[in-house]
Amino acid sequence: MGSIGDCYDNAVIESFWGRMQTELLNRKRWNTRVELASAMFEYVEVFHNRQRRHSSIGMLTPIESEKIHHTKTA
Repeated sequence: MGSIGDCYDNAVIESFWGRMQTELLNRKRWNTRVELASAMFEYVEVFHNRQRRHSSIGMLTPIESEKIHHTKTA
């Protein structure tokens, strides 16, 4: 993170919200807030954190990256 007022302060979270908007929110309408909250939870906890490939870790999923890291340190 940068210093106060730095243009890079919000870059990471804005990138995440933009990706979530494209991959989840723009694809469907939900009838209730509970359905939306459930879909957002599933997107973050199941897809984004476990299955989606991240360019910052060599196009691996976070699970694959952690496995590699743990085998290197063991």
